[in-house]
Amino acid sequence: MTVDVRLNAILDPERAGGRPLVDLARAVVAGGATLLQLRDKHGSTRRMIEEARALIEVLAPLGVPLVINDRVDVALAAGAAGVHVGPDDMAVEDARAILGPGAIVGHSIKTLDQAERVPLDLLDYAGVGGVYATLSKDNPAPPMGPEGLAKIRAVLRRRAPLMPVVGIAGIEIGNAAPVVAAGADGVAVISALSLAPDPEVAARTLRAIVDGALAERAA
Repeated sequence: MTVDVRLNAILDPERAGGRPLVDLARAVVAGGATLLQLRDKHGSTRRMIEEARALIEVLAPLGVPLVINDRVDVALAAGAAGVHVGPDDMAVEDARAILGPGAIVGHSIKTLDQAERVPLDLLDYAGVGGVYATLSKDNPAPPMGPEGLAKIRAVLRRRAPLMPVVGIAGIEIGNAAPVVAAGADGVAVISALSLAPDPEVAARTLRAIVDGALAERAA
């Protein structure tokens, strides 16, 4: 499945600035977000399913897919487009087997070793990070920077030349361009959108930066 990963907006109720997630979703999509991810590390299963269904109701008419962070059961129950799993979550093979060939399955890759071993034939995109320091997630490893992303991206491109790569962690308006220049096809963002004074304007600005950097890279 071809997934547009240029601007992956991650929605987390703990980093929503007091805004309802459905309002955030409308705003960031209006600004150009191409993929949304629901992340709720502390909510109950019931709450996550309800959140996901409410988001899908908003996003489906707009043609923007919703993936669920970690929780394959929630994605299946809510009818989400797919999941994003990390190295410590359900195995990619199991997530694909449960959700089927038509679902979106993304995976976080943090090291060169993981990039060599992950079953890329079962993935629709790879999230690479943490690129920069972030407060939205506990990440004991030091930031890899755009240079580290470029090294992992080279491994992924060798193994799967068409695999979309998304830069993750600490990305905002001031540092997004170098991430794309280093090889990312898009960026995943939480706080720079959800905690911005105007999430729609922030999304539009970030999307323009990503599109501009992609065009420059292709020139």
